[in-house]
Amino acid sequence: QVQLVELGGGLVQPGGSLRLSCEVSGITSGIYAWAWYRQAPGKQRQQRELVAVIMSGDTTSIADAVKGRFTVSGDYANNTVSLQMNDLKPEDTAVYYCYLKKHNGYVYWGQGTQVTVSS
Repeated sequence: QVQLVELGGGLVQPGGSLRLSCEVSGITSGIYAWAWYRQAPGKQRQQRELVAVIMSGDTTSIADAVKGRFTVSGDYANNTVSLQMNDLKPEDTAVYYCYLKKHNGYVYWGQGTQVTVSS
């Protein structure tokens, strides 16, 4: 059974940093891409915002809203992808979700981790 578990959320002051990690079990091959999405307070599931993508060849893409502050990286030997978030702002407050897509088109979501940026 495929399972994605996000770790590392929490409460941080503006300007602070957090590192999220996504650990995957139940998949050993065939991953096309990983991604991080976020769902801001009051938004619906279909309004989740794409934050960062990392392809199986290590190509990455970062959303303009967080470019220069967030970076995404992969540790494929341990089936883990991380999102380093620096200079956090109150508008970064959201539930952050890990997403994985396989070459066969199947997609999987984690349960989400809350990130709150507040003084």
